[in-house]
Formats: sequence, structure tokens, C-alpha cells
Amino acid sequence: MIIVPVKEGESIDKSLKKLKRKFEKTGVVKELRERQKFTKPSVKNRIQRIKAVYIQKLRQAIDI
Repeated sequence: MIIVPVKEGESIDKSLKKLKRKFEKTGVVKELRERQKFTKPSVKNRIQRIKAVYIQKLRQAIDI
């Protein structure tokens, strides 16, 4: 359960923004979207490998 302490005199918009930020950090929405469809482990591994190669290329470009 996510609890957001609201200070006296704080606007509702600011409190909602805090709630949304905490909600995103927990990863609830991301996990929910992943569970809606099944992806094969081989596809997950392929995507993970592609991301790793991309990040590695970016880091190499920065080092040069």
C-alpha cells in the first residue's frame, strides 16, 4: 500500500504528483502491462541482448 503524507496547506495537485511518482517507482503499472501478454523467454532474452548491445555502443561512443 502506498502512503503519501500530505502536509497542511499543500495542494491536491502536488499530492497527486507525489502519489504518481511513488506508484511509478514501485513498477506496478509496468508489471501489470507485462502480465497482460505472454512473451516467450527466447524473445525476452533477444530483446535484453539488443538493449545491452545498444547501451554498450552508446558507452563506447562517449569514451571515444
